[in-house]
Amino acid sequence: MEEEDQQKVSDLIKELVLRLLSQNPTSDSRPIDPSSPDFRNSLRYAFRILSSRMTPSVAPDAAAIAESIKRRLATQGKSSEALTLADLCTKFASKTGTGSVNNKWAVLYLLKIIAEDRKAARTQLDSSALLPNLAFNNADSGHDSRVSRSLGSKEKGWRNGVLLVSKDPENRREIAFREFVNLVKEENEVCEEVLVRDVLYACQGIDGKYVKFDKNADGYVLPDLVKVPRATRIFVRKLCELGWLFRKVKGYISECMDRFPAEDVGTVGQAFCAALQDELSEYYKLLAVLEAQSMNPIPLVSEKVSSENYLSLRRLSVWFAEPMVKMRLMAVLVDKCKVLRGGAMAGTIHLHAQHGDPLVHEFMRCLLRRVCSPLFEMVRSWVLEGELEDIFAEFFVVGQPVKAESLWRDGYRLHAGMLPSFISQSLAQRILRTGKSINFLRVCCEDHGWADAATEAATAAGTTTRRGSLGYGETDALESLVDGAAKRIDKHLLDVMYKQYKFKEHCLAIKRYLLLGQGDFVQYLMDIVGPELSEPANTISTFKLAGLLETAIRSSNAQYDDPDILDRLRVKMMPHGTGDRGWDVFSLEYDARVPLDTVFTESVMARYLKIFNFLWKLRRVEHALIGAWKTMKPNCITSHSFSKLQRAVKLQLLSTLRRCQVLWDDMNHFVTNLQYYIMFEVLEVSWSNFSSEMEVAKDLDDLLAAHEKYLHSIVEKSLLGERSQTLCKSLFALFDLILRFRSHADRLYEGIYELQARTMESSLPSRDKRKSQRQLSDKVSEPGSWIGDGKKALIQRASELFRNMGQDLDAIANEYSSLLEGFLSQLPVQQHVDLKFLLFRLDFTEFYSRSSASL
Repeated sequence: MEEEDQQKVSDLIKELVLRLLSQNPTSDSRPIDPSSPDFRNSLRYAFRILSSRMTPSVAPDAAAIAESIKRRLATQGKSSEALTLADLCTKFASKTGTGSVNNKWAVLYLLKIIAEDRKAARTQLDSSALLPNLAFNNADSGHDSRVSRSLGSKEKGWRNGVLLVSKDPENRREIAFREFVNLVKEENEVCEEVLVRDVLYACQGIDGKYVKFDKNADGYVLPDLVKVPRATRIFVRKLCELGWLFRKVKGYISECMDRFPAEDVGTVGQAFCAALQDELSEYYKLLAVLEAQSMNPIPLVSEKVSSENYLSLRRLSVWFAEPMVKMRLMAVLVDKCKVLRGGAMAGTIHLHAQHGDPLVHEFMRCLLRRVCSPLFEMVRSWVLEGELEDIFAEFFVVGQPVKAESLWRDGYRLHAGMLPSFISQSLAQRILRTGKSINFLRVCCEDHGWADAATEAATAAGTTTRRGSLGYGETDALESLVDGAAKRIDKHLLDVMYKQYKFKEHCLAIKRYLLLGQGDFVQYLMDIVGPELSEPANTISTFKLAGLLETAIRSSNAQYDDPDILDRLRVKMMPHGTGDRGWDVFSLEYDARVPLDTVFTESVMARYLKIFNFLWKLRRVEHALIGAWKTMKPNCITSHSFSKLQRAVKLQLLSTLRRCQVLWDDMNHFVTNLQYYIMFEVLEVSWSNFSSEMEVAKDLDDLLAAHEKYLHSIVEKSLLGERSQTLCKSLFALFDLILRFRSHADRLYEGIYELQARTMESSLPSRDKRKSQRQLSDKVSEPGSWIGDGKKALIQRASELFRNMGQDLDAIANEYSSLLEGFLSQLPVQQHVDLKFLLFRLDFTEFYSRSSASL
């Protein structure tokens, strides 16, 4: 039966070829001989076309192919032919039943390919080697219409042939495909489907049947015993790199989760592991899809593909392209972050986000948003609440337990190692200061007004005070929040310091009492404590001095000050040794309580004490010179009492008094100008600058810096700095010499008093003389007294007194000149420019300069 059908088909093909050749306009009118070579070639060509098994690359859709042909005709301006084709296709598609064509789309596709090839391949082939077109017979219209176009022999190509598919009449292509398949089977002991499944196992960290992990090679490899081509072995090794990377990432996650909550992992490390695990979950989903596809068989090249969802090694390499990039990046991050935690880990990951590849950039952005979530939550909590939620020491702000007075300076600091690179140093300083301000207000000032300021700052920045309001990539929002919170909270802090705790008033009180700016109080205090301080230091009662201090306050304008300020002013006796006088150990102190002790720390008050001791000694020297002047002035008036003395003695007396007066003038000139310089050029100028800086201070750090500058200026200008130690020693030597001059002047005028009393007694009448002798009888017995001596002895003793005192005064004058010259010579070489004003005031007339030049 089959042989009869094949014979019928063969006869039909022969009849078709005969009709085509007979209708060829280029052939002769003679009948076609079936035994001619042309007929046999055409018949063989027709059989080859009809027996071809080449599968088209388009979907089997007849309607789509018909529509494509109609669009082609319409675009060529052949609308009538397009309508005719549409009518014919409709009739062709409607025919069903016996004798109809089942594979209609293939017929349309064949006609479409032939038509396209006739135009594209107008070659110089001989038309006799091809088949001409058939004429379409429209049975319904009743007339024949031949759809063929003749071209002259001079035209290039022709339009009446069909596509020459191949010159292979024996279908050698199929033979070659079969031989290739056999060759592949001989070279491969393992089929590709098995290798694909093993690679998928390896990419999950699991050993497959053939592909296993080799510790020596540190990777997944095919054993040498497995017979596969070298190219396949290398290809498998490259694909299995993904499995090696997966093992590294998965191992890091497992290790960190096993150690959590260890301090070296922390919340940032935990977030990093969670982000990596999420990426691995997406990776698992991909592998699940690929495993499903790997179950489909891989078709041979010559076979018709029943499904495109098969998986080969090459297709696997395409699927692995994106996961490989991500996994490599995760493996690099794992290596970099093994010994890191907290902000250091986030900063290291951020550095790898600076990449030009959009895929890498987006992947890193999503990863960093997860990783930095705990870090940004710490920033939010610190800036808006002042809470340091850092259990594992991951934050770049570090706190330590300290006393309230040291909270601002030592309570919190920046840890540079934990500062991530996407937060600048200046922004970190603002973050640190904002949280410190909140804690300072809460702990030291017992104030809670900062909460409203923090809420206002969050609202102004467009965020909220809730958790999760900040994240990676929102640097502008972070800076806006920090700046707003810092500005409002710092302003509130300064308002509390100025208004509630009266910081300015306390600074002024320290200036008036510790820096001796309250003149009437200081003068009265020195007057009433002077006798007490002249005693040995170990015999002085602190309680008595405190009472004298209270008396000085009540007797001066200091009594009108705030009682809280006066209550903080106290007497302090410094450590003393044998031989120290009260003048050497007496001082005043000011009790700066919380929160003022943040500014007036122990070290700051020690520097204030140093300045007080210097100013107190300067005032003591001034007070001594004033006392000497009070002693000297009456004797100038009563000098006529010595008119009865011998001329030589009178000359000695006048010479000694003159030398004492001149030396007092020199010392008074020096002390007065030095005190003016200290009180006005140093204290008042520094206070004026400090007051101006207090007005423009924006935060507590600015206030501390302004006060430090103020105190440093006083210390340096007052010759108390490290660079002025030599000059300070010279100055204190001058002070000691002036005090010694005061004691010599007291001795001189004490002797003059005795001489004056003896001289006046000798000039009284006899009755008054006896009365005076009775009054002075008690002094006669005193050792060294010469009141009871005779006139001759009186004159001798007076001459000896004036001579000795003159020598002592000359020695003091020479020593004073030498010390003063040395002090003045050191002033020009001092580094502080304001000391030049002191030299200008002391040597305004250039008297000392000329004196030193003449020597």
